[in-house]
Amino acid sequence: MQLRTDLAIEAREIAGESVGGVDFHEYRSCGMKISRLNVKTEQGKQTLGKDIGTYITVELPSLTDNFTETDDRVRVIGREIRRLLPVNGTVLVAGLGNREVTPDSLGPKAGARVLATRHIGGELARASGLDRLRPVAVVQTGVTGQTGIETAEFLTSIVQKIRPGAVVAIDALASRRLQRLGCTIQISDAGVSPGAGVGNHRLRLCRETMGVPVIAVGVPTVVDARTLAGDLLGNRAYERDLSALGSDGRQMIVIPREIDLLTERAARLIALSLNSALQSSCTPEELMALT
Repeated sequence: MQLRTDLAIEAREIAGESVGGVDFHEYRSCGMKISRLNVKTEQGKQTLGKDIGTYITVELPSLTDNFTETDDRVRVIGREIRRLLPVNGTVLVAGLGNREVTPDSLGPKAGARVLATRHIGGELARASGLDRLRPVAVVQTGVTGQTGIETAEFLTSIVQKIRPGAVVAIDALASRRLQRLGCTIQISDAGVSPGAGVGNHRLRLCRETMGVPVIAVGVPTVVDARTLAGDLLGNRAYERDLSALGSDGRQMIVIPREIDLLTERAARLIALSLNSALQSSCTPEELMALT
């Protein structure tokens, strides 16, 4: 049975904890459980179905509306993102997805809140006291159905032009469990495959295709109906009752009823955390004033 998930921690749950070529440890910080999974070998890659790299999973209480730049969640998530970023250089932040489709709108909504600073330089930066800002460029890629352009093609052309030190790609993910929707953040330096969570695989965004490191940040917003059925029923019952889903049911995606609130709050949390990670020389108060 193939259980579809974008989360490396769930791939490990499916494969079993004793996977060769994979290091795993977890710890707690400010009430959040943080898991760090390193896929180190081809064996680990094949077993988990995840590319070689680091996958950080932050599990937090269901998102609430009262966090600010000074919230512990922002500080902790920002710190985990910063660990994967190069120390210096321009960073290109890309909001992946379709803003018109709520479960897929996380990337565009988060990207719209990230502080773009690449255009602030020279005398203007010195006169305004903003010469400490790291150069950041922000784009919303849309989806191929809207633009006729593959996301990888779109971003490659920008990377070749502005030569960033890294790309940060924000995208909605798929989970195997309803409990993880909206309360799990995955951060990875292994890149991302746009649309993979709903079976619409596009050209992968990674160091090999972009020419620079690609840091992927995402929150699961959907569960594949077939995967959910398998998770709820168990493997044996799933195989027996698979026919009950029907051919149409097997293509369905399940979303929570509060999806609008979930994507808005997740986008805000990711944007605040990214601003904290990218502009580490600024205090939370300064970032609040700028954004």
